[in-house]
Amino acid sequence: MNALTGDRVFRIHWVLGTDRLRAVCHCSAEREFEDPVELWAWLLDHPNGHTS
Repeated sequence: MNALTGDRVFRIHWVLGTDRLRAVCHCSAEREFEDPVELWAWLLDHPNGHTS
């Protein structure tokens, strides 16, 4: 299976042992969230707040 690539591919990972989610933007910026709504707002607001 090949991983998706491109300039609109987002990844969301559950942080094991926590209630947190790690968002990875297509620009490689990463940030952890507890609230999935805030996570998606951050991802879709690219590039505001996205520093690698």
